[in-house]
Amino acid sequence: MAELPAAMDEEVWAELVRQAEAARLQAHAPYSRFLVGAALRDASGRTIVGCNVENSSYGLSQCAERTAVCTGVAQGIRQFTALVVASAGGVAPCGACRQVLAEFTRGIDLPILLVDVTGQRPLVRTTLGELLPMQFHLD
Repeated sequence: MAELPAAMDEEVWAELVRQAEAARLQAHAPYSRFLVGAALRDASGRTIVGCNVENSSYGLSQCAERTAVCTGVAQGIRQFTALVVASAGGVAPCGACRQVLAEFTRGIDLPILLVDVTGQRPLVRTTLGELLPMQFHLD
């Protein structure tokens, strides 16, 4: 496995990767056929997963990252400490997902690992601060 973000040990990151890859296989993507899975870790060490859920009315589709955030919020979780996104090509969260993540990571530069499930690209380490440098917050 490539070098992982430092905030957690390699075993924790490996488990998040495993869970994101498993969630990806549950995606409902009959239109794009582009499966994405996400695994979020909260401050207490719990893992929340999500997958993309498409809709024939494309604007109603839900990304894996936002699905995971919403699932966590429904469970009472309000802060996340790590994210793994698994997809073909190892894509980064879209802009909307980045802003939603910013809502629940104040004070934490959320470490993010992007995983290419095809194995053609190396793991990409990044942070929410790098992906969304001018986050919007209502104060």
